[in-house]
Amino acid sequence: MSTEQLEKVAENPTRKEQKEKTAEKQPKKNYAETRKQLKEQKKKDRFQKLGRLLKTERLPKLKHFLKFERRGRRMFPIWLRIIVVLSLAAIALVVGLMVGYGVLGNGNLIDALKIETWQHLIDIVVKAE
Repeated sequence: MSTEQLEKVAENPTRKEQKEKTAEKQPKKNYAETRKQLKEQKKKDRFQKLGRLLKTERLPKLKHFLKFERRGRRMFPIWLRIIVVLSLAAIALVVGLMVGYGVLGNGNLIDALKIETWQHLIDIVVKAE
């Protein structure tokens, strides 16, 4: 190596030394402080977005930013939901009876709904004792 190259190497610090110098320059931050700063920054960003929405009049997206929003009347009331669920369960029961008796049991589908059929089944179960 020439003397010029040696001088250049001597002038340039190694990567390790550079990392140590930059680490010394930057003070270590406390985790709680950085967390508070992040929360404050998010809050600022949120209000900036809110301001932009108000300026552009995109009000449907405004609901996302407002936390405490009171809901109006429900479109589908709870009592009506309960009635619909119970009626669907009853329909599923009837269809299940008809499929079980007619298709799996090799009987007539309509016979599954007759009282005489169920009375006959009860008599068979009671006589077995």
